[in-house]
Amino acid sequence: MKLSIGIDYGTNSARAVVVDCADGSELGCGIFNYRRGVQGIIGSKSDANVARQSPFDYVDALEIAVKKAIGEAKLARPEIAKEDFVGIGIDTTGSTLLPVLKDNTPLAFLPEFSDNPDAQAWLWKDHTSFREADEITELAERIRPQYLKRCGGKYSSEWWWSKILHCLKTDREVFEKAYSWVEISDWIPSVLAGIKDVSAIKRNRCAAGHKALYSEEWGGLPDVEFLSKLAPELAELRGRLYSDTLTIGDLAGKLSLEWSQKLGLPEGIPIAVGALDVHAGAVGCGIGDGVLIRVVGTSACDCFVVPKTCGMREIGGICGVVDGSILPDFYGIEAGQSAVGDIYKWWIEVVLGGGKDLYDKLGSECALMRAGESGLLALDWNNGNRSVLSDQRLTGLILGQTLLTTQAEIYRALMEATAFGARVIMERFSGSGLKKVIYCGGIAEKNPATMQIFADVAKMEIAVSESKQACALGVAIAAAYTAGVYPSILEAQRAMGGKIKCSYLPDPKSSAVYDRLYSLYLKLHDSFGGVAQSDMGSVMKELLEIKDEVRNNS
Repeated sequence: MKLSIGIDYGTNSARAVVVDCADGSELGCGIFNYRRGVQGIIGSKSDANVARQSPFDYVDALEIAVKKAIGEAKLARPEIAKEDFVGIGIDTTGSTLLPVLKDNTPLAFLPEFSDNPDAQAWLWKDHTSFREADEITELAERIRPQYLKRCGGKYSSEWWWSKILHCLKTDREVFEKAYSWVEISDWIPSVLAGIKDVSAIKRNRCAAGHKALYSEEWGGLPDVEFLSKLAPELAELRGRLYSDTLTIGDLAGKLSLEWSQKLGLPEGIPIAVGALDVHAGAVGCGIGDGVLIRVVGTSACDCFVVPKTCGMREIGGICGVVDGSILPDFYGIEAGQSAVGDIYKWWIEVVLGGGKDLYDKLGSECALMRAGESGLLALDWNNGNRSVLSDQRLTGLILGQTLLTTQAEIYRALMEATAFGARVIMERFSGSGLKKVIYCGGIAEKNPATMQIFADVAKMEIAVSESKQACALGVAIAAAYTAGVYPSILEAQRAMGGKIKCSYLPDPKSSAVYDRLYSLYLKLHDSFGGVAQSDMGSVMKELLEIKDEVRNNS
């Protein structure tokens, strides 16, 4: 028996799975809910853009989640022995970056910085650096347009350089104390490997290429001249970062004695180079030529690959085209929505003050509604727009309310809005040979009504991954390859991943109504998004017409 462990660090919790390398069976799962902040997020009452996390939570999760997963696996298969474990893989959110000392100690571990949010990990959904993102975009437009061609035409406040630049401008003490910065997808493998020199950390191509403007075409990270024009301190920092990156299945290090004793695993087993969660989930779901993978939870991330033989494609509004970021011999393409489940959570928990019972109640009511019946239309921008507008200063909208509008109708309109946002992204990929769509993540597993809406809006069959932990499975597949169980990552993926649980077929009647609503959504999208000005004077009345037609045809 050969077993690998995949560890997936999400926005609110971390999950570890024990996987049988023979067929990808998930034998045990351990979940750790972050303890610091509110559901793991350190925010600010005065600034909704602040979202940080404690590295203490990351370390706690390593031990607790992995031990839970191993314990559950041994209940399923009592014959499991310590020697059966052959490798470990880690994926995380991104760009989530951590200021560290030269010896790889996070600033947050120092007593004088323990309560400083700027010394914590800057979570992907932290948007405090929106001004810096615009500054980077404007400079690149003038002197390095090639940078923007690889990231959809606009740099984001969710990404590496904007966050570091914001820290320099707003908390110089933290910036100057930090010897370097590390993506947590690189830092956590380095912790397991016992690396005490930040320059020895192996950096992954996923985060570097999609978030930090890294490309071998221009010699790695952005050049010194470009960074100097942003701030001389960034140019100086560049030399303390990295020059090389590794791809999926490469070796990040070997399990240290300290962590082998903590986890009860063999010392020296390989640790695969880290990955971003969506890219790992794509591997676990079976990504390949023509297959779009959508990992949908608090937010949504889309992954697509194009064979390198087809040449580099420039797609406006996406989050990067990177050589080898997902699979070798493919260009990896990423896009996404800044909020999906977070929007549902905002309505149910924040506005209505409800919990699971209210989710269930309104979810059941939504499932009985027909497309267009509510007369509502919403924009899915409560946490900004990642793709295709790349503008984190955009906000949400609900249109068409009357004095009879119900809680459930608004809930359904928010679901539909996230489906419309997904369709915008899918249409950007349609010219690249899109043939199949696979969903995974919490929304895909738990919300059949929402999934049916996604299928109806997309007018495509949508498959759902069998794995409940597709991201963790993806890095477990990488770990199996790193450990030498398979001769290539593609063979490991074929044997261990890509299993489908179910599919949702579009309903033609609902799709026809959604086509009409989608045309109205695009008017709002383009007008409020600054793409084009549309006459919106008829939108409310068209919503009422659609509503009346649907109800009269019942």
